[in-house]
Amino acid sequence: MTDFPMNKRHFLAQAAAFGALTAFGRPTHAQDALDPSTKLIVADQSELVRNLLKASAEGDKLGFQIELPNFAGGPAIYEAIRAGALDIAYVGDTPPIQARAAGTLLPIVATFTRDISQYRLTSRPGLVIDKLADLKGRRISYIEGSGRQVFLIEALNRGGLTLKDVTPVNLRIADLPDAIRSNAIDVAVLQEPFVTRLTKQVGASAVLDPQERQLLPNTSYFYARPEVLADPKKSAAIARFIAAFVRAGKWSNENEEAWGRFYFTNFQRIAPEDTAAILAAQSPLVFQTSTEAIPHHQKLIDILYQAGSLKQRFDAAGSFVDTYDQVLAAAR
Repeated sequence: MTDFPMNKRHFLAQAAAFGALTAFGRPTHAQDALDPSTKLIVADQSELVRNLLKASAEGDKLGFQIELPNFAGGPAIYEAIRAGALDIAYVGDTPPIQARAAGTLLPIVATFTRDISQYRLTSRPGLVIDKLADLKGRRISYIEGSGRQVFLIEALNRGGLTLKDVTPVNLRIADLPDAIRSNAIDVAVLQEPFVTRLTKQVGASAVLDPQERQLLPNTSYFYARPEVLADPKKSAAIARFIAAFVRAGKWSNENEEAWGRFYFTNFQRIAPEDTAAILAAQSPLVFQTSTEAIPHHQKLIDILYQAGSLKQRFDAAGSFVDTYDQVLAAAR
């Protein structure tokens, strides 16, 4: 686990702000009137949020100012939100856990998931891995604070292995494709379009064990700074944003080909046949309230704790606020 310095006074102040938000389960500020002059800064990844709002036309209906800076992974987002440069952030399943373990309370305000993970264990050219147990002794990409971390740990668990049975190689997300191409590592935790590209370009291959497709759902979150949630104008904007994002996600489920053409083919410049393969591997987006999301989040915490990546096990419920549950449920 990344070792960030613990500021006890700051942690307690955050805890007090977080506690005020969750008291009595009230939807604090979520229904306040929207101020069009409000600006919300939302961390994006792979420009997914920006493109989803644009393709669905939901971005035109927000009614407030929005900035969507793009980031390469949860750790960079964590540093930016700690510095106060972000209001909320789109992150994978592990960053909220690592942030809380490091003493920074970043409450989850919305959860969206796919039953089948978008992560794939992908081996270098010339190496074919049939079973998860065959990961033993391999050099495998390892990115702390990323959703890739817990996916890899659970893959090892299913293969009867632990992190001690492999050689974790710390890399930046942007460096993973080149590391596979150059045989610098044996296995990387990748997402499309890189799995398809590397398979076609250099002969890489996804791990063949059927369990690999059943490890974990692909869960992502929006988390926020507590100070932002305590601001009525910002909170009202977040409520409007969450509703728009849920509607945009529904649009992508119902217009899969149009979404694939917009985002994968036109924006990411992926060949149409590769876009079709990506869409075929995806399951629909599902949007969850805090109550629905807590059990899976607890499982993730337990996986990381049992692997020694967390020093202390904690209750998943403490990572969520239900402030926007009614907004999300009404929009989905």
